[in-house]
Amino acid sequence: MFRISRSEEQSRTVITIDGQLSGDCRGVVETVCDQAASGGKPIHIFLRHVSTVDQAGCSLLRRLAARGVRLLGRGVYASYLVRTLSGQPVEKL
Repeated sequence: MFRISRSEEQSRTVITIDGQLSGDCRGVVETVCDQAASGGKPIHIFLRHVSTVDQAGCSLLRRLAARGVRLLGRGVYASYLVRTLSGQPVEKL
């Protein structure tokens, strides 16, 4: 299962991902991020209830982080991914 949602806040756009992030979902995540980028606000990807991320999903998150997208995580696994993929300190929502 995979679910993605987008919410607009005053100072940022938050894209929330739940479930399994795999290569099959890559196009959807990139499309939502590209649409959010057109708004001009910083983009934060929140890995909320993420159970697994395959190699393609990790590559996608790494590329997005390199483009300036901030990764956020909740839980042990998602927090570990955030630290590993972006080198950022873990931030909770």
